[in-house]
Amino acid sequence: YMTKLIEKISERVKIRSNAARVIVDTIFNEMKASLERGERIEIRGFGSFVVKHYKAYKGRNPKTGKIVAVPSKKLPHFKVGKEMKELVNNQKKAQ
Repeated sequence: YMTKLIEKISERVKIRSNAARVIVDTIFNEMKASLERGERIEIRGFGSFVVKHYKAYKGRNPKTGKIVAVPSKKLPHFKVGKEMKELVNNQKKAQ
């Protein structure tokens, strides 16, 4: 999908695809860096990205049944925005 996004930006803004690629790469690299710092990213009308923290816990290996310690971790989480949710649901009803 990144290739399509780069092509669309290139066509719409009338710039070379290499310049569009730099723009797209810069946006995603900055988003990754923000999430690494634990910052929240909100894209109005689309959704938001946050880093969720999960505590360590005792789990079970499904193959052996042995209890194992699962370390704490952080994972990125995306929550779809209200406008996007409505847009997707309305399109599904029309099809």
